[in-house]
Amino acid sequence: MRYLMFVKADERSEAGEMPSEQDLTTMTAYNEELVKAGVMLDGNGLARSAEGVRVTFGDTGNPTVIDGPFAEAKELVAGYWLIEVSSREEAIEWARRAPLGPGGTIELRRVLTEEDFGDNYTPEVREAEARIRDAETLRREESSR
Repeated sequence: MRYLMFVKADERSEAGEMPSEQDLTTMTAYNEELVKAGVMLDGNGLARSAEGVRVTFGDTGNPTVIDGPFAEAKELVAGYWLIEVSSREEAIEWARRAPLGPGGTIELRRVLTEEDFGDNYTPEVREAEARIRDAETLRREESSR
């Protein structure tokens, strides 16, 4: 099963303060552990919300664009890891090992699978999703050449 580990933003990340060399070295070692264990699929830090944009769809469905920064740093995301593990407990263990300092927070969310959607995930939807994944794989392979 896949889990998205969200690293919550704080005042420092929202101020655009970059991690120290030591912090980056420690984070790189953790990332290497994830890779060696075969669980890391992706991970990155994110720019502060001042560089972000929110698109909201109100009651009419018409999108509204709001430029950052956004209030409540604790509700924002500063980075993420996408991991594939065998259980919720394993995901929690990896989150507990993350090298975040005092006050750091990680939120874990399971990535939904086809089975979670039940009968709404029709054969037509399944086929369309497979085509999309195949096209994305091909695009990535071509861009890496």
